[in-house]
Parts: sequence; structure tokens; C-alpha cells
Amino acid sequence: MRKYAVIYRSVLMENLQYALNIAMSFISYFIFIFVFINLWNYIYSAPDSLIAGYTREQMIWYVMITEALWFGAPAGTVARQASSDIRSGNIAYLVNKPYHYTLYILARYTGGWSVQLPMFAVLAAAMGTAMVGPLPRFSPLHLLAAIPVVILGLTIDAVFRICISLISFWVEDANPFQWLYSKMMLLIGTIFPVEIFPAALQPVFRLTPIYTVCYGPAKLIVDFSADKYIEIILAQALYLGAAAALMLFLYGKGVRKLHVNGG
Repeated sequence: MRKYAVIYRSVLMENLQYALNIAMSFISYFIFIFVFINLWNYIYSAPDSLIAGYTREQMIWYVMITEALWFGAPAGTVARQASSDIRSGNIAYLVNKPYHYTLYILARYTGGWSVQLPMFAVLAAAMGTAMVGPLPRFSPLHLLAAIPVVILGLTIDAVFRICISLISFWVEDANPFQWLYSKMMLLIGTIFPVEIFPAALQPVFRLTPIYTVCYGPAKLIVDFSADKYIEIILAQALYLGAAAALMLFLYGKGVRKLHVNGG
């Protein structure tokens, strides 16, 4: 694991040097959140009304948290790197390096969001406090408890995106599959919590990665409960194990195909 720690630290230091460039993306985040704050203020006709069990403040804070995850930990970079390496043939050189290629990508991704995500978290906290007000029933202990859930969620998302990119070993372009996955993740669980969708669909969504990537961490921060915490952690453990096994399987099959074809 030491080699991956070195990769993580090198990317971390690289991102620290370009922190000002990362801060420029704050503008996009601010515009996005400003629009949604006004949208939810309009939808909630009365300040004390509930929609899908969420107060106005909880709903806005939910969107701010999920979008901070989306902007601060852009997993699309993982997908683009893996797809580009496979399609360009660069993977033929990388498979011979003294590390596992997929773990190398995960280490680089983690090093990147370790700088970006805290910056967006501070921005979200400042914007939320100034424009919406404090989060009701918020406790710093709940935030600390949610940190491992956030890390697991980001890792699960990255692993699934790598799995989709590994399809490039067999198909010419995996980008359409990445697009579908990304839009589902954005619409269900990021912009809107699971509870806002029809009751018949909610059990289906809870059986997908959506439940563990964005919805779980944000739900625990805005409306923490011990039962929900255990439920989400267990779901994340199962999904991470299944996704990691699938990633290693696809990578192994892809590399063997590469060797057979003389790559």
C-alpha cells in the first residue's frame, strides 16, 4: 500500500499548488446553488411546510451538500482517464508498471478530491448559513459520523465509473454508458432526494448505487438517525465489495484480451 500512498501524496501536493485554479470553479457552484435556492423557496409556499418529509431548509441544504460532493469530487475525471488510456493504447505500457492500474487511478482520484472537496464544503457551509440559515437539528457529531460515509460513497462511485470505462476493452466507446450513469446519479439522489420520487420507485432506487453515493451522506447530515446510519453503512460495504470484485474481474479479462491480441 505504500506505493499508492506515495501516488496519493504526489497528487495531493500537486492540487495544493493549484488551489486558486480550483477556486475558480466556485463560480459555477454558486450560480447552480443560487438557482436552486430560489427554486425551492418558490416551491415551498409556506416556510414551515414539508415536502417528502423535508423542511425548506433541509431540502436546500441537501442539494448544497450533494452538489458540493459533485463539484468537489468530480468522478468524471476517473472515467475519462481510464477510457483514454484504453482507447489510446497507453494501457499497454501502464499494465507493466509496479502497481495495479485501477488502484493507481483510485489513489490519484482520492488525492485530487482531498483538496477540492474541503474547499467546496467550506463554500457550501458559508453560502448555506448566509442565504438559508443554520441547518435545523444539526450536530457536529453527526457530521463526523458522516465523514466515513462520504469517503465510501465517493469510492463506490469511482469504482463503478472505472468498471464502465473498462468496457472499452470490448466496445469502441464507453462514453454513452458513462453519460447514462452520470445523468441517473445527478437526477436521482443528487438534485432530488430519493423520498421525492413515487413510493413504488423508492425501493428500486435503494437497491442501486445511487442510495450509497450521494443520497446517503447528504441524508445523514441533514436528518441523522442511528438506524439510517447503520443501513447506509451496510449497503455501502456490500456495494463496495461487489464493485471492487467486478472492477478487478473486468480488468483481468481486459488485460488478458490485450495480451492475446499482442498489446
